[in-house]
Amino acid sequence: MIATPPINYIPIFIFLLASVAFGVGTLVISYFVQPRIYNREKLTTYECGSEPISDARMPFPVRYYIIAMLFVIFDIEVAFLYPWAVVFNKIGLFGLIEMVIFIALFVVGYAYAWKKGGLEWD
Repeated sequence: MIATPPINYIPIFIFLLASVAFGVGTLVISYFVQPRIYNREKLTTYECGSEPISDARMPFPVRYYIIAMLFVIFDIEVAFLYPWAVVFNKIGLFGLIEMVIFIALFVVGYAYAWKKGGLEWD
């Protein structure tokens, strides 16, 4: 006996089919439409906006990593703000105080990074 999928799952299968078709179709179309003009400048290495002029083992400035870490930290903060905002009515004043403390810690970290010059991009 062959089990048929419930009718409620049909939109999911259609969405899956459409997304796979879109991904494969985009790759196939771009393969045929893309220009194939290669020159030396196009094939050179490009990394983070700086020309590759020295050894590959050249250290990156620490500020690059600090900015990247600050971005990740503030991104995580935003990821925690959305669920908090959704359940704000249920958690009440206790949840508000917790979030104020949470944001205050990030403000202190941001002020420290600013004072140390971690946000300067020279």
